[in-house]
Amino acid sequence: MRSPMRLAALATIAGLLYTSPSTAQTYSTCNPTSQSGCPADPALGTSLTIKFTDGASDQFTAQGNPTYDSAGAGFTVAGSGEAPTLTSKWYIMFGKLSVTLKAAPGTGIVSSVVLQSDDLDEIDWEWLGGKGDQVQSNYFGKGQTTTYDRAAVHTVENTQGEFHTYDIEWTENQIVWSIDGDVKRVLNAGEANGQFPQTPMQLKLGSWAGGDPANSQGTIDWAGGAVNYAAGPFTMYVSSVSVVDYSTGKSYSYGDQSGSWESIESDGGKVNGNSGGSVTVASAPAITSTSSGNEAWDGTHRTNTATVSYTSLYGLPSGWTVSGSGKVVPPSAAPVSKILPV
Repeated sequence: MRSPMRLAALATIAGLLYTSPSTAQTYSTCNPTSQSGCPADPALGTSLTIKFTDGASDQFTAQGNPTYDSAGAGFTVAGSGEAPTLTSKWYIMFGKLSVTLKAAPGTGIVSSVVLQSDDLDEIDWEWLGGKGDQVQSNYFGKGQTTTYDRAAVHTVENTQGEFHTYDIEWTENQIVWSIDGDVKRVLNAGEANGQFPQTPMQLKLGSWAGGDPANSQGTIDWAGGAVNYAAGPFTMYVSSVSVVDYSTGKSYSYGDQSGSWESIESDGGKVNGNSGGSVTVASAPAITSTSSGNEAWDGTHRTNTATVSYTSLYGLPSGWTVSGSGKVVPPSAAPVSKILPV
């Protein structure tokens, strides 16, 4: 871990991510699929609602000094290297998350809501400060970036001036992303190409400066350009968080190194022991691009390339192309190890 947050300060231009020196939200101190002796994950094991309008919560560990007022928890980026974050002290094993927030404005500023496991399963919402009418949904399985078809972009009116509620419902069968009660995306487990997130996840809320001048040019371009700190500060607000853990018990541990949900063990409870309220969505809405911009993005993994219904992309590096299916394709002659600094 390069810093206390490390958040994999990895971002992309048009969906391909580069390692950068800033902080981002993806890391694991002990990966149970590749290491032995990893500690069990403390379980939420119940439901929980937190109103940050009432002040700080002892359910989270704070980094980078989030603040609290009548709007809720404020995650302010005012200068280089700042990345305020709240990380839950517990994990859920399947469940439902609802976060009511206003994204941070400012070109180059990134707001994020991340569910992430110790073996780098991940489910995200992310916002770019220069795109006040868009949000990205994304997912990863075991940190794999062998396929590049996971991110999607959704239109949302005034993400920075109004509070909206962003939901994630996650079961062994599917992930459903909803905004203000409307289903925007459904991922069925069989459609995830072996990369369906399925291990205990921790919640991380925060903002950071993808456009910081200390970052790689790829990160800055992906974030929409360099941050003008003189125009700040830039604040993401979270008014409330509601979480239901669909499993019960005191802690979750990995029974083997497979990373499958069936291998997860609950101490004092049962996996899916509280999933009676889960809902299966039979028909998924179409995933389409927005009309206000053509940049595909994702913000936490260096080699993921988004597949959306764009026919063109702006600002691609020399040699990059867009396939007929909308994938962003790196130069075929350049091996990934040369394109992506590590």
